[in-house]
Amino acid sequence: MTPTLFGRWQTRLLLLGTVGVLITLPFGLGIIGLGADFVYFWVVGYIAVFGLGWDILYDHLQKFRWDRDWPGLFQLFAGIWEAIFLILIVKVLSLPLPGMQNLDIGWFVRHYSLVWLGVYVVSQTLMRILFPRWRFRGGQWL
Repeated sequence: MTPTLFGRWQTRLLLLGTVGVLITLPFGLGIIGLGADFVYFWVVGYIAVFGLGWDILYDHLQKFRWDRDWPGLFQLFAGIWEAIFLILIVKVLSLPLPGMQNLDIGWFVRHYSLVWLGVYVVSQTLMRILFPRWRFRGGQWL
């Protein structure tokens, strides 16, 4: 599949709004982790918002590939970069993002890894079943 920019945005928001939130629930409610803490929901929100900007760059880079395709492995690497970017903003640069004051790096890595792995797996499997034409519309499901 060759995703369009609009298709990237739709897919990102759909998957983070469903799979991301479902995986975040045990962390946010204190079932897993350091107790009830909504910082994990903020993480998913910031990944979604910053990701809209990253998708513009990814769409531009994709056009330099000879087949104009974006392999699934690139999606996985993009998730790693986006996590590093968020850690740099919050911990290294100490920018005061709302809701991120008590972010523990260890639990962030655990939570983010599960969220991104879940999003990646669903985008490569379940999306193709639930939205059969999704692949042929450049990632757009609406």
